[in-house]
Amino acid sequence: MSNFSLFREKMESADVPEAAIRAFERNYQALLRDESGLIPEGSIKPCEDLPQLSDFSSASADYDPSLLAQTLKPVEWPKSESSEWCPPGHGDLYAALSGSGWLASLLAEGVKYAFVSNSDNLGAVLDAGLLQYFAGSDKPFLMEVTERTEADKKGGHLAMRVEDSQLLLREVAQCPEADIDEFQNIKKHRYFNTNSLWIRLDVLKDLLDKEDGVLPLPMIQNKKTVDPRDADSTKVYQLETAMGAAIESFAGSAAVCVPRSRFAPVKTSSDLFAIRTDAYVEEADGSINLSAVRNGDPLFVSLSDEYKLVDSLEGLGVPSLIDAKKLVISGPVRFSDGVKIVGDVSFTNESDETKWIAGGTYQDEHIVL
Repeated sequence: MSNFSLFREKMESADVPEAAIRAFERNYQALLRDESGLIPEGSIKPCEDLPQLSDFSSASADYDPSLLAQTLKPVEWPKSESSEWCPPGHGDLYAALSGSGWLASLLAEGVKYAFVSNSDNLGAVLDAGLLQYFAGSDKPFLMEVTERTEADKKGGHLAMRVEDSQLLLREVAQCPEADIDEFQNIKKHRYFNTNSLWIRLDVLKDLLDKEDGVLPLPMIQNKKTVDPRDADSTKVYQLETAMGAAIESFAGSAAVCVPRSRFAPVKTSSDLFAIRTDAYVEEADGSINLSAVRNGDPLFVSLSDEYKLVDSLEGLGVPSLIDAKKLVISGPVRFSDGVKIVGDVSFTNESDETKWIAGGTYQDEHIVL
């Protein structure tokens, strides 16, 4: 039996636009059909060599309600009513464009192409060469991808569906447990989605009209707790979609491989910590890139769960990471002034007491404090 009327009532009372309600309904019905959204390894094949940017280039979504994991009914959490709602994932972009009236307005003004990117990708700026390539290709959808590294092996990768060779995006939440090793095989699945996308708006409108305002994006089922700071709070489902997954909705879609400089994400507290160090610089156009000194070598930072939330970084300190390859921190620590990390370094504190890391250079060391 469907509980969707309860969600519609809740969303309408919160003035959620109809397009967003229908998008959530599509995911909810998929959940009731026991659709896992999984993409097994056997149903896809790796993408081969893609065109390179260097070949042709010149230089507000509404929230969805969370679902009780046991009953699939709307969550009620009097301690914090805002916790009853969850982000719908950036796949909400398309319903938001349609429902807000922006898509119709842009088309009425003669705008044909759109460039969109996650706000957390500080390396994403509009590239005139890419725009020229996209316009000349007559493709309806173009995804910017970059070569995967060990730091990206848990992120969504590009693939081709065996059945019809259609490009698609597979996120880790869509990978069966048995296929995780192949998902993380960066030599096999070489290309990582940067979530910088180029879209033909007229084609998007046609697709939305055909699909009653909602693109048929794969549903991603995330198991969470209603209070992210309390692992013992009520278990809930968050139903999300990814905007890059639309690559399989556009027949004839394509991808282009871009340099790492166009991908400087801040998705986790580890990313934010790295961005704050001297390993990254702000360019004249406002983008954030790895320092040229690093010659494109990505930096890998891993912080333990004590640093999962942004406010946990306050007071941690900022070491020099310009010559670091990998930094792993486990347990409560603080960096003194003048700490420089070179190569592969880790610090482990197994106690509950915060330990200070003295100033100085640490090179290829694994230190237990």
